[in-house]
Order: sequence, then structure tokens, then C-alpha cells
Amino acid sequence: MAALAVLLGACAVTDPGVGERPAADRTSQAGEIEDQSGDAGWQPFVLPGKRATQYRFTTKQGRWAIEAVADTSASMLRRPLDVPPESLADIRWAWWVDEPLPDADLGHVERTDAPARVVLAFDGDKSRLPLRERLMFELAHALTGEEPPYATLVYAWATHRPVESVVHNPRSDRVRKIVVDSGTEATRRWREHRRDIAADYHRVFGEAPGRLIGVAVMTDADNTRSRTRAWYGRITFVPRTRDPQGDVVPVCRPGQGSNCSSPNS
Repeated sequence: MAALAVLLGACAVTDPGVGERPAADRTSQAGEIEDQSGDAGWQPFVLPGKRATQYRFTTKQGRWAIEAVADTSASMLRRPLDVPPESLADIRWAWWVDEPLPDADLGHVERTDAPARVVLAFDGDKSRLPLRERLMFELAHALTGEEPPYATLVYAWATHRPVESVVHNPRSDRVRKIVVDSGTEATRRWREHRRDIAADYHRVFGEAPGRLIGVAVMTDADNTRSRTRAWYGRITFVPRTRDPQGDVVPVCRPGQGSNCSSPNS
């Protein structure tokens, strides 16, 4: 049940309720969601049967930040979006981790904790999914009152896995993670990241993305029964850059490392 609750947390980045979003949360174009630095629209999501990670809005070294403190806990802070695939931009964010979790492993069903995650949820045609996935989605819906997204792309801080490795969620193949930081070398300082959402999605799922319907941050330490703390800076969605010929200039390719293009905040 604990592993299933973590799976639900990784999947449940959709709207927190049924019906129309509040006006402040409506977004239809990537350019309209450039700045996520304010606290408006962010909502906690507590996992069934889990102690909640504590999130609060604060500053860290002069930056606006979300502080996350996990103490044998797992929950998310999420924000609904509505971005059509043709408007997908690069995602840019910064995070700070005090210490990784020495016993955590993103690919192990009983140790799937991480000190920091940025989670993107996508819509799609769920009728195309295998029966096992559709049954899992139905169970998640019954437990949480909302349907999981069609696909979830997670940028994660791992403990031992190499940067740029792809990890499939051990409970659902519709949740896939890209390791963008790993180990202790980069701890206790701000780490800047910028990623090509569409390219990363195609890389891990083998198809083009659908609508981007949610973003979340997640710090958890329930499976390893430990404690960790992280800070998340602003999350922005920025237009792709193009060369003089009009071709899109890639931000990060596999093998280049997660900071191959990291403009200052």
C-alpha cells in the first residue's frame, strides 16, 4: 500500500477538484506561465495514508523559494496548467538539496524516495494504454477522487544513479524519471536546470507529448524512513531559442549533462 501511495503521488498532478479552474489558474499558452514564483495556484496533495511533507514559501539566499521538509513523509505541492503541445516550451528551474538520501533508489519499489523532484503531467488517450495500466488508473481514481494523467515526466535528484539515466516507475510504466542531479557533489548550493520538455518526453515515452496539464514539486522520505530538506526556486517555461536559419537550438541532449545550458536566474 505504501508503494502504491507513492505511485499515486507521482501521478496525481491534475486538477485538485472537479469543474472549472479558478481564474487565476487558467493558462492556455506557454508564454502566459513564464513566472511561477508567486504562491498563487499552488496546492498541497496529501497521499492516502501518508504523513505529509511540509512545504512553505520562503527565501533562500535572497531567492523566492519553496522549502520542503520531509520526515518519514511523502506529499506534493502542485499547480494545474493547460498548455497545448504546440506551445510547449523549455522548463527552467533551480533547486537546493542539503543531503541526498543514502538508502533511496528511484527504481526500487520499496526505496523510491528522492530529496527533490519536478513533476510534469500530460494528458492523452488513456484508451490506448494496456489493461494493467487502465486498472491501476481506476484504482487511483477510486482512492483519490481524481484520474491520474496519461503520462508523467519527472526530473529527479537521485542518490546513486548516473545523471541522464531514465528510470521507469516500478509500479506504473506511465511514470518515467530522468535523473538530472545525483549524489552529494552538488549539494548545499543552488543547481540550475533547463530542459527541452518535448524532447525529453519523446526520449522517455517514444512519442510526442499531449497537453501539459500540471506541474508539481515533491520531496519524500517515507520509504527509507529518513529525513531530508530541499528548496525549489522559481519554475519558468521559456521559449525555445532558434539559430539564424530558424532551426531550434537544443538545450540538453543525452550525454551532455543536465547543466549544458543553464542561464542565470
